[in-house]
Amino acid sequence: MKWSIKLARILGIDVYIHLTFVLLLGWIALGHYTRTGSVRDAVSGVLFVLAIFATVILHEFGHALVARRFGIRTKDITLLPIGGVARLERMPEKPSEELLVALAGPAVNVLLAILLAAYVSLAGLPLASGDGALMEQAPFTTRLLWVNVSLAIFNMIPAFPMDGGRALRALLAIRGDYVKATQTAAHVGQALALVLGIIGLFSSPLLVFIAFFVWIGAAGEAGAVQAKASLLGVPVHAGMVTEFHALYTNDTLDTATRALLGGSQVDFPVIDPSGQLAGVLTHTNLIEGLSRDGPSAIVGSVMERRFAIADPYEPLDGAIARLSEHGSRSMPVVQDGRVVGLVTMENVGELLLVRDALRTSAARTRLLREVHP
Repeated sequence: MKWSIKLARILGIDVYIHLTFVLLLGWIALGHYTRTGSVRDAVSGVLFVLAIFATVILHEFGHALVARRFGIRTKDITLLPIGGVARLERMPEKPSEELLVALAGPAVNVLLAILLAAYVSLAGLPLASGDGALMEQAPFTTRLLWVNVSLAIFNMIPAFPMDGGRALRALLAIRGDYVKATQTAAHVGQALALVLGIIGLFSSPLLVFIAFFVWIGAAGEAGAVQAKASLLGVPVHAGMVTEFHALYTNDTLDTATRALLGGSQVDFPVIDPSGQLAGVLTHTNLIEGLSRDGPSAIVGSVMERRFAIADPYEPLDGAIARLSEHGSRSMPVVQDGRVVGLVTMENVGELLLVRDALRTSAARTRLLREVHP
């Protein structure tokens, strides 16, 4: 994710912090200091926010570690001002697995709340402050206890794509169609987002931001699942680009630049002298190579040597999943050692539009025949 700084690598998973989170800490410190004029209060406020987000990281590791049990790798975890995001390489295919992965995060918060409640009880601390100003005047541990209770409850709201929404989708998919289950969960999520947004307009701008995130996330996830379903059974050759430009390892970056500016293609397969695919020159490779080595450098010195390829007769949805996993915009399609096309998200999008238009046309034709036999 852009504007993120790597904090650590824990249990094989990279943990990042978004720069906006740093701004949040500064805002919290300034707010406490402005209100009380005490540096100690400012430091205490920052430490409490850090404690909250430590629990958020543990929440995300709950998802990641359960997903790992099902053979699903977590790309990274990023800490944002509104919470954490664990990027799984793919979603679980079985509804029962998705249900367990979705529930794992809130389960971590429940466990932490139980442990903190036990500590509070043994230490003789109050479970709440006397005047109801819980977050301001209760002991540190008590406040953290109720934060975990709140996180567990909030995340289980059935607002897709939050944990509760994913759990709802998994439960619906166990008894029915996965695509319909996703659409139902997305509609429920968007309805709840609308309610949150209206409440937020009169109470908290943060709720409005969360509502926007839920609305967009639900629509995006539903669209992605629908698109994947539409591509089932479609081979790669049906959606690949067949008119493309290839470069050679000994071509200069000046040649690559002319190819870039002369068309719409931004990534190029690179062929070695024997005619075999040797690499891929991405847009990023080209720009960085020009900046570092100049236009006279050869393509072979800056191209990507680790890349994914597709077979023209494999399922297109599987190739798209690999394309997304590698974070690339295009993938060479290779048959008998020869590059015969490129898989790009743009072209797949056009394929979906064409197939949707054809389905609409066929449905209209059937309707006209029924009305005018």
